[in-house]
Amino acid sequence: MRRITILSICFLLFSCLDGKKVNYKPASIGAINTLAVIMDTRLWEGSVGDKIREKFAAPSLGLTWDEPIFSIDHMPKSVFTGPTRHRRSVLFVSLDSLDIAQIQTDTYATPQRIGVIKGQSEEQLIANIEAGADRLIASYKKLELEETQKRFLRSLNKEKALEEEFGIRLRVPSIYTVGKQESNFIWIDRQIPRGTMNILAYTIPGGSLTNDSTLVSDIIKMRDSIGMKYIPGPDIPNKTTYMMTEKAFAPYVFITKVKDKKAIEVRGIWEVKNYPMAGPFQTYIIDDPERDRKLVIEGFTFAPATNKRDYMFELEAILKTIEFL
Repeated sequence: MRRITILSICFLLFSCLDGKKVNYKPASIGAINTLAVIMDTRLWEGSVGDKIREKFAAPSLGLTWDEPIFSIDHMPKSVFTGPTRHRRSVLFVSLDSLDIAQIQTDTYATPQRIGVIKGQSEEQLIANIEAGADRLIASYKKLELEETQKRFLRSLNKEKALEEEFGIRLRVPSIYTVGKQESNFIWIDRQIPRGTMNILAYTIPGGSLTNDSTLVSDIIKMRDSIGMKYIPGPDIPNKTTYMMTEKAFAPYVFITKVKDKKAIEVRGIWEVKNYPMAGPFQTYIIDDPERDRKLVIEGFTFAPATNKRDYMFELEAILKTIEFL
């Protein structure tokens, strides 16, 4: 009777699949922020390749030295076979009878984005790269952020400090710990080789930062006052040290949204007053009208003589997991 039952289940299963092709796609692979560029070597070494590098390896904003948006792995089409097709972020560029710049999703693996740019001439390829690059970069960035956030789920920090103090939740890996907690201020950090990665959270009144003409200077004053109060630098005799906004370069400021709430995004360089320390920061100032406040969350990295792009990308991914409870 048991044998008959098993055979019946198998018969029903295969009957349901009969006539339908079921595709089981492998998990995509690749380092975070790495882009596989598939194109003929002659094109890669010429003006088309120059345009690809100009757009997809442009310097990331707000870092202490130039680091590309994506690390590019070039390979000819003949190499793009087998497991190589499972790369998560791919850009395919070729001469063709079509003129297109489009995005394909989960073609060979999942999750996966394959940007396809074709043109009838090198001039047309360059024009299509120029026209489609921003959209492709945004799609790759979204995918890389989601992949980074997914990796956090392997081990999450379970501390409740952010919930208790601000009524928010961030998806923070367990390697981060709360280093300082005071009224209206929380500092979370983790050790990395030769430095630290840090997350700050605090609030300001809801009516703050409303003057467009002084917005940048007001943001700098806000950050510097927080640094003076909560983030001291090294103990130097007869000198006051604390984290402040780099004076030589104005930060980049963008109007954006975070979880459907109006927000200001700020990217720039921090330094320590009266001491040679510096690094990148990324701040979100989020409107929270239900509580008549603006919530400020910031990530910053201290890692001298080290590339910081991927550290800052991880912090951005954490900040963008915010939930208002």
